[in-house]
Amino acid sequence: MSVQKQIRRITVPEIRARKGGVPLVSLTAYHAHTAGIVDRYADFMLVGDSVGMVMHGMDSTIGVSMEMMIMHGQAVMRGSSRALVVVDMPFGSYEESPQIAFRNAVRIMAETGCGAVKLEGGVQMAETISFLTKRGIPVLAHIGLTPQAVHVMGGYKVQGRDQALWDLIKQDAQAVADAGAFGIVLEGIVEPLAREITAQVAVPTIGIGASAECDGQILVLEDMLGLNDKPAKFVRQYGAIGAAIDEAVKTYAEDVKSRSFPDERHIYR
Repeated sequence: MSVQKQIRRITVPEIRARKGGVPLVSLTAYHAHTAGIVDRYADFMLVGDSVGMVMHGMDSTIGVSMEMMIMHGQAVMRGSSRALVVVDMPFGSYEESPQIAFRNAVRIMAETGCGAVKLEGGVQMAETISFLTKRGIPVLAHIGLTPQAVHVMGGYKVQGRDQALWDLIKQDAQAVADAGAFGIVLEGIVEPLAREITAQVAVPTIGIGASAECDGQILVLEDMLGLNDKPAKFVRQYGAIGAAIDEAVKTYAEDVKSRSFPDERHIYR
């Protein structure tokens, strides 16, 4: 007789149940150390494919691989114990067919131990989301500005500027909610539309460049900490870690050159 390990993390049903309640707190995380810090405050952490740009110097998320997402997902799981961990499905890992999406989602969950996956797309991905959720894969949807479609969109453009397109974006939201997504990331969507979508769908919306009326918010951790010199308009910087690192490295270099480091406290006799 086997004994199942007790689940201590925040669960998908708990996230879904927060619709209309206390706003959900979320940040990206890519490695164990920062995951351990974020874990104290976030309801869920996203191992985003933004890791390609933030940590690997890529120009977009297009080149991010399954192996990269799994490696960073494993690190975040090792560094955390409380928050739900959601891992992005990278470009090319789910679009071809629901069956291929299922195979890759299973691999991500099995090899990382994460609690859910995220994929981009609205109406066109509803069938895939339904296929996954009916087979035990919790899915966080992502509509609006979808970075993996940057070449189709012609850049990172705010969605909903043209009110004539609002119905299409609303249809995307409704389709993924009806397909079984437990939440929807609304990225780069004009505020009035994001507010209307939040009122329309029965699952939590997570805003990033959307509306304060969303059921939660997410930011890239490095952006909000001030490690990005040119953050997007929707980013509020809660720290100046980039400047602090620069000053620390500068002082270290000066101490090494002046031979004031190491001193008596840092050597062995």
